[in-house]
Amino acid sequence: MSSAQQPGRGASALSLTVLDAGLAVCRLDAAAPLPAWAAGERLLSITRTPDELSIVCDEALAPAEVRAERGFRALVVHGPLAFQLTGVLLALVAPLAEVGVSIFALSTFDTDYVLVRASALPAAVAALRAAGHEVQAGEDGSQPLSARS
Repeated sequence: MSSAQQPGRGASALSLTVLDAGLAVCRLDAAAPLPAWAAGERLLSITRTPDELSIVCDEALAPAEVRAERGFRALVVHGPLAFQLTGVLLALVAPLAEVGVSIFALSTFDTDYVLVRASALPAAVAALRAAGHEVQAGEDGSQPLSARS
């Protein structure tokens, strides 16, 4: 079995960028209307299920009274990724799990996002680089890869 076919390696080395904005993962009641603050031009993900309405947004947009986990940073996989490509998330989360970094994963039509706590960002970047992935600084290239809130 080639390394490209082994579990977690189907995607081989990936290229990622750390997005600059701090993010919040918000939870609202399942029947809640989509709030006006769930907008913006940066990363925004809205998922409604029978159990909840989850919104991932710029941390600055999430009202203080909303139940939310704050202090996340996103690593975006350079895409677009083919739907037939396997092992992308596994290739990313396996090295993170090995160093004890928990994640919150998001996928879009074109690519994948891995959210980690800002405090765990340096460890996440180091683990991903050690696994052979390329990780670039902030989306504008000017931000250091350090923990920020």
